[in-house]
Amino acid sequence: MLEIKEIHKYYNQGTINEMCLFSGFSLSIKDRQFVSVVGSNGSGKTSLLNIICGSIPLDSGHIYIGGKDITSMPEFKRQKRIGRVFQNPAMGTCPNMTILENMALADNKGKPFNLLPGTNRQRIPYYKDLLHSLGLGLEEKLQVKVGSLSGGQRQAMALLMSTMTPIEFLILDEHTAALDPKTAEVIMELTDQIVKEKQLTTIMVTHNLRYAVEYGDRLVMMHQGKAVIDVEGEEKASLQVEDILDKFNEISIECGN
Repeated sequence: MLEIKEIHKYYNQGTINEMCLFSGFSLSIKDRQFVSVVGSNGSGKTSLLNIICGSIPLDSGHIYIGGKDITSMPEFKRQKRIGRVFQNPAMGTCPNMTILENMALADNKGKPFNLLPGTNRQRIPYYKDLLHSLGLGLEEKLQVKVGSLSGGQRQAMALLMSTMTPIEFLILDEHTAALDPKTAEVIMELTDQIVKEKQLTTIMVTHNLRYAVEYGDRLVMMHQGKAVIDVEGEEKASLQVEDILDKFNEISIECGN
């Protein structure tokens, strides 16, 4: 279980631009739960992901994984348990390396460095099987540099690579936002398939309200560092896009927009 307890986060603290994003915010996510997170810009969605991954520090509060306090754990150590896919497909792969080299790099995540070759030729059939599951024909292009692939192909690879090693949490940071609608659908289907097969606890930030409604078993809507909607189970299953839009409109009116 992932537990976020009474966290506080300020930006530009002590200046005239000081902003309090989180003030005593708490959230618990059960094991193997797929949570979709929506909200307007500045609502705290991406900051929440960065706090979980250790990319930005907390001012106060605690984060627990499986009952262990990881608040002070550095980002690189958390990455052994967390896989992350970013909005920009270029951030999850190395463009100047081949598909094979990228797969080998992901395969060795968290392992000690040594003087052995970076690519284990005996693992190539395994890499081909994984790439074949994407249905994009990448298993036949192992020597092609990843930088020459389309954005959708790179994002599919980034999703696959982030889950190659044993992880407990998958963090999806608007991972379909930079893709065309058809490719985004493919990536979402792959996401759902991988999450179910590996039984991963998943947090997906998205601006696509349909994806938020159709995928996952829990939906959280953020506004000014608070969860204004938090539904799961049957309540989540009965939720419609219009319900979320109504809440967005309500908030917009309250804010004078």
